[in-house]
This record gives sequence, structure tokens and C-alpha cells, in this order.
Amino acid sequence: MAINSLQTVEKIPLGQKAAFGAGHLVNNLLPGALGVFSFFLITAFGIEPAIAGLLSAIPRFFDALTDPVMGFVSDNTTSRWGRRRPYIFLGAILSAILFAVQWQMFEENGSTYNFWYFLLFSILFIFANTIFSTPLIGFGYEMSSDTKERTRLMGIANSVGQISWMIVPIFWVLIANKDLFDSQADGVRTLSIFVGFACFIFGILPAIFCKENDVSDASSKANLTFKDLLVNLKILWNTMKNMTKNIPFMRLCGATFLVFNGFQMVASFSYFIIVFYMYNGSYEMAGTVPAIFSILGSFLTAVLIIPIVSWMANKFGKRNAFIISTFLSIIGYLLKWWGFVVVDENTTVLFNDVILQVGVVKFSLELPLILLLPIPFMAFGLGGLFTLMMSMTADVCDLDELRNGLPRREGTFGAMYWWMVKIGQSIALALGGLVLSLVGFDAKSSIQAVETMHNLRIADIVIPSLTAGIAVLIMWNYSLNEDRVSKIKKELEERRAERKNKLNL
Repeated sequence: MAINSLQTVEKIPLGQKAAFGAGHLVNNLLPGALGVFSFFLITAFGIEPAIAGLLSAIPRFFDALTDPVMGFVSDNTTSRWGRRRPYIFLGAILSAILFAVQWQMFEENGSTYNFWYFLLFSILFIFANTIFSTPLIGFGYEMSSDTKERTRLMGIANSVGQISWMIVPIFWVLIANKDLFDSQADGVRTLSIFVGFACFIFGILPAIFCKENDVSDASSKANLTFKDLLVNLKILWNTMKNMTKNIPFMRLCGATFLVFNGFQMVASFSYFIIVFYMYNGSYEMAGTVPAIFSILGSFLTAVLIIPIVSWMANKFGKRNAFIISTFLSIIGYLLKWWGFVVVDENTTVLFNDVILQVGVVKFSLELPLILLLPIPFMAFGLGGLFTLMMSMTADVCDLDELRNGLPRREGTFGAMYWWMVKIGQSIALALGGLVLSLVGFDAKSSIQAVETMHNLRIADIVIPSLTAGIAVLIMWNYSLNEDRVSKIKKELEERRAERKNKLNL
């Protein structure tokens, strides 16, 4: 009697890597589009700013609750199609439909109706996205037993995911284009359907083409019934408490919390500095420069930075690759002081007078050359972070199996990891607004005080550099290196072989 859990997968076929990457494209496109479209709750659908803030916060509360539960459910599901793929397939379909449905609002229905309409469907969307996203993350952790192949997989997935961040900034330009849409509301409604359709097509690919490996064993499959998964939340609570004792995992969470949310706290500052410092408050002169700045960062991350990080990880080790990448990102943050310069007639401009036309939409590609200076260094921050951390979390799952046995808990680990990211992101966005207030930024004025912009530029550099530096210190003594992972893998294989022999007797 053979059991699939004893099969170890080293190399993942390129087609499966691409399909898994397609899932990550969806995993980035949905929140990216949601962030852009949410701005138009105020300008297009007549909802008060404070109320619009509630519409963003309330669904996130449900998201924080459902992520660990979905990870736990996915870890303990058994079906003829696997424990991840059914949820990914169903979640992709529901997410695509509900994303489009939640934006089918009309201003004439009134702000009260639109508030309750959007709140209801956004909660349903968040729940559907959890059904898709959480099993997808866990799926990636278990696709290979080889620590280097895990890094290659996550590198490809994150490179494909960066395509979303090249697309998302264009939504700002498209929605406001009167040659395309009668109104901003019409633009949001229409584009949400296109986004939903794309997410449906790409979202189901991992469920169809990625092979799921059975990492349980015969004795563990009868431990939990579906009824248990719904009512026995005590098991989940104990599981989460147990994970906090996993020191390597907590180091990964802590470092990610600091690097990602330090970046998120100042993410909007670049936009304000470009408009109000470089172009003296002229949105018209700034044009598409903020969007191009973001798109170039994502492009370099996908085609250059992630492959370099993956090579460094397999050459020097994941911990060392993280330290190097994070240090390079700090250099990038510092270079912003010289990269963000006041633009005048003497400024050298890249793509001078170049116009790109897509259909009836025209984009000016002019960009101050000096603005390119910090981009490749900054890209090492997030490009290295998620490629390496997701690969290292897969290693942590091996350590967890060694210590606690089966079933493996990739889904719960993934949910816990991203739960901390999401909670941190909410805090970072709130603190970012606080920093803007403290430096005296006046959103109603097109001209900002010299002192305000000076202090904002300092905060834009100091905050992410400081959090990245602390993250390096946290990871300095990270103990789950490649040698230890290899020893754990060998011990697990011996344990599984022993279990197979007992089952064959």
C-alpha cells in the first residue's frame, strides 16, 4: 500500500509555475484595483470621505477574522480534487463576479443606498477572495520539497504578480478620460467588469494546471470532519498560539511587518512630493510622472530584481539575500533626496515629447532622468521581501511538521503571515495620514509650505529606512538556514519511510 505523502517533489514544471504565477497576478490585481477604485467612492458616487473610510475599514475587519479560519479549513480538507484546488477554483469565480458586482452603483440611487449596497457586496467579495487567496498561498508552500526550487517558484510568482502593479496606475488615467467614459462612475463600473473577467480567467489556472501533492497520511485523514471545522474553533486558536512559539516564523512575520509597512506608510508621499515639490503643485505638469514612476518600479522588480534576488538566495542563502536586498533598498530610499528635484527648463527629461497612444487614449511619457536614480535600488525592498519570505515560510512548514507531525499546516501559516501583513497595512495607512498632518500638509492647497515639503521628504526617507534597518537586525540571527533545512528534509523523509513500512505490514 503506497501513500502519496511519501512522494517528494523537487522540480516543478514550468507550466505549473506559470499557472501558479497567474494566481498571484490575480492576488495582486484585485487589491490594487480595489485601492484605486475606492478613491472614486467619494468623487464618483457621492459618498462622504469619512463614510468612505468606513467602507474600506469594515470589510478588512472581516478579512482579518476569516483568513486564519480559511487556512485552517484548507489544511484539514480532504477531497478527490485535493485540499487546496477546489477552494481556489470556487474562490476565483466568486471573487471575479463579486468584484464587478460591488461597483455596479449609480449616483442617482443616493449615498445611503450606495453605502449599504457597497458594504454588503464588499464583505461578500472579501470573503470570496479569502476562499481563493489563502489556499493559493498554502498551495505554493507545498508544491516542492526542495528549498531552492521554492525560491525559484516564488520568484516567478512574484514576477508575474508585478504585472498587476504595472496595470493598476493606468486605471487612474483611464477612469478620468472623458473620451472613453461618460463619467468617472461609468469608468469604474466598466473597468470593474474587465478586471473581474481577467481575474476569472487567470484565477482558475492554478486549480486546473497545478498538481497538488498529498502531504497527509492515512491516519490523519479521519481526524477532523467538516462539522469539526465549523464548530471546533478551539483547535484553530491552539494552532495559532502554537505558531507563535515557532521563532523562525515569528522572525519572518516581524521582518515583513517592518519592511512592507514602512514602505506602505510613505507610499503616497512620493506622489505628493512629485506634484507639490517637483512640479510646485501643478497636477497638469506632473501628468503621468507618478504613474510612470510606479510602473517602472514594478517593471524593474519583475524583469531584473526578482531574478537577481532568486540567484542570490540560491548562491548565498536566503537570509543573506534578504539582508543584501534590504540594505540596497535603504540606499534607494536615501537616493530619493537627490532623485526628487524641482523640475524646470534645465531638467533633463527622459522620453522627451514622446506620446504613447492606446486606442483613443494618449499618454505623455516625459520623465525627469534623475528620477530613475532611486528606482532600481528601492525595487530590491519589496521584490526581495516576498520572494524570499514566502520561500522561507515553506521551509518553516517543514520545521513545523518535524515538531508537531501531520497534518501539515501551510494554509494556516500562510493565513497567519498575511493576516499580520494586512493588520500592519491598516496601521501603516493610518500612521501615514498622521505623518501628513504632523508635517502640516494641506490637501486643499495647491501650494505647500517649504518647511512642510522639507519635513515630508525627510519622513519619506527616514521611516522606511529605519523600519528596514530594524528588520535586518531581526533576521540577523535567523536560524533556519539551508543546511538545517536539508537536515530537516532528510529526517522527514526517514520518518515518512518508517510510517510507510508500518502501513505496509
